[in-house]
Amino acid sequence: MGFYFSCATIFIGAVGTVTNGLVVYALVVSKQHRKNVLIFHQNAIDLCVSFLLVVIFSLKLCNIYLAGSVGYWLCTLLLSDSLIWLGSTASTVNLASITIERYLKVVYPVWSKNKLRKWMLYSAMATAWIVSFMTNIVSVFPTTAVIHGRCYGYMIWESQAASLIFYLWYTISYIVIILAIFVFCYWRILAVIRHQAQVMPHHSTPAVSSHVQHRVETNVIKTMIIVSVFYAIAQIPGFVTFLLMMLPVPTIVFESFFHVNQLLPQLYLCTNPFIYATKFDPVRKVLLRMIPCKKTSEQDTSRTDSVRGTVEATERV
Repeated sequence: MGFYFSCATIFIGAVGTVTNGLVVYALVVSKQHRKNVLIFHQNAIDLCVSFLLVVIFSLKLCNIYLAGSVGYWLCTLLLSDSLIWLGSTASTVNLASITIERYLKVVYPVWSKNKLRKWMLYSAMATAWIVSFMTNIVSVFPTTAVIHGRCYGYMIWESQAASLIFYLWYTISYIVIILAIFVFCYWRILAVIRHQAQVMPHHSTPAVSSHVQHRVETNVIKTMIIVSVFYAIAQIPGFVTFLLMMLPVPTIVFESFFHVNQLLPQLYLCTNPFIYATKFDPVRKVLLRMIPCKKTSEQDTSRTDSVRGTVEATERV
């Protein structure tokens, strides 16, 4: 079972490396990486984690016998998946930062325009890595050991109570609170957009206003559902796995949830580029130009400037 899940993880990592790499390239070419630093940071993190998946799980398939200090550091930094979870946790915190940034720009546009500065965004990026480091790297050293040449990462705890407290804290911090941020922020964004829609008919034709409003609301709702549901699906098996560690369950049941817990969060990393960065027209255009047989129709490029500007601005929500 571990062999097949490792092969699946390597495949997911390869796909994630390609997709995130293409999106990072498109963001740089379209100059969107300067305007949307958090989204660029998000895809850069996911690119690194996807590449690490390929490297680390390829090493696991080699079944290396670990011995001495080299074996210990190889276990602690690579085979324990600590670097993968370091990036994954930073990705989670950065997703929350993206959501909060969108919330501030839509719900408090005047304040965000006057007060939101680049250094705040860079501080949020740094915070994501600091929080992730404190959560993963610091906790991996006392809970990882090499026994008979095999690596046991995050599994050697001083007591069952200590492991339970840590996993409950991790669940509340990175599942409950993060999901609450997603739901609250996107719900408030949708409420503000609907409120603004009552004013739009006075400044534009009813047909244009209705089309733009419907498109914006649909994008917000789809983003909220995709982000929240996908994140919950990716993270909940991990919580179940932590609970099974405390219970006398059959080994096959625990191993199944353990491997699913490894697989689903990594699969979520492959979907992040399509949820966020591809929302921007410049990024989509760069990606479409890379497809030889893809031609944009004249009908799609003949929109009026007013409708295009309104839709592009609101789609970034």
